[in-house]
Amino acid sequence: MLNLPKFKAAAVQAAPVFLDTDATVDKVCALIGEAAGNGARLVAFPEVFVAGYPYWNWIMNPIEGSPWFERLCRSAIEIPGAEIRKMAQAAARHRINVVVGVNERNRRGVGTLYNTLVTIADDGRILGRHRKLVPTWAEKLTWAPGDASALRVHDTSIGPLGSLACGENTNTLARFALLSQGELVHVASYIALPVAPADYDMAEAIRLRAAAHSFEGKVSQIRLNASMTQNVVTYTVEINTDNVDGKLLPYLTANVQFEMEKRSDVLTVPNGALRWTPLPELSGPRARSTSRETTRSRPRGRTGRRLGDTGRSSRRAGRTRHRTTCSTRFTARPTTAPSPSR
Repeated sequence: MLNLPKFKAAAVQAAPVFLDTDATVDKVCALIGEAAGNGARLVAFPEVFVAGYPYWNWIMNPIEGSPWFERLCRSAIEIPGAEIRKMAQAAARHRINVVVGVNERNRRGVGTLYNTLVTIADDGRILGRHRKLVPTWAEKLTWAPGDASALRVHDTSIGPLGSLACGENTNTLARFALLSQGELVHVASYIALPVAPADYDMAEAIRLRAAAHSFEGKVSQIRLNASMTQNVVTYTVEINTDNVDGKLLPYLTANVQFEMEKRSDVLTVPNGALRWTPLPELSGPRARSTSRETTRSRPRGRTGRRLGDTGRSSRRAGRTRHRTTCSTRFTARPTTAPSPSR
């Protein structure tokens, strides 16, 4: 008798704690629990959610991106390993099937990484890992190619389950390999891609890919992509910048200054308006000696006032001339608060 189970699926659209593996794994386990608590029997995470996508490949040359690649290597996980075991335990604890994208490091190498999708059953068994067949364009600077040995459809409590990463969902033969095994549930994982060309609508492209696979294979599909965040609570703003030196990267936190308003009709005064420096051509040895003294050690005149307190001083040798110097300036606050602008 044909059995087509009905179930609730959770598509996670969140950001990892960028290149922080332990914190991201904890976040995965928390989201697994949240999804199960809301009745989901399948939770799917974005591409390489553990612990981040190598965006620098798209905006830096290999030399500039090398330090970031090293950080990614250090944050990548091994399968099997402690991190995937922790996620599997969370799946078993909450009785939910999980598909999660990770950066996998080859345990026999230092810098050989794969873009890997891991499928975990609701009893905690690791059903399979699929390494992305062909990394897309700039991704080849980071990930080694996978192979078709892991193009498998897995029997789960929700039905035959398969998955592909990002551009693989346009790979006709890869999709056929899954459909030919009787796939009924498909997870298509993607990234958030802020560096896409202006004339490329990624959301529409994903929709078309998903519709084609669902229609051709008569499958239910869960599509998802990552979200970008600073991992802090903040106000949402939009900043346009040329970023010509390539120092601003997605997911990174930057200390910036915003010029909310620029005005030319304000009074500016020197912060050293009361400081003085005698001119070098002053007459008399005492005046020349005084010109080398600092403001803190100014001598007292005959009247008891510190010389320079008024910008003028009396001298036994006659009147001396002074000039005012300053090194910085400040701008007076406007009488009314400026309206905020972007």
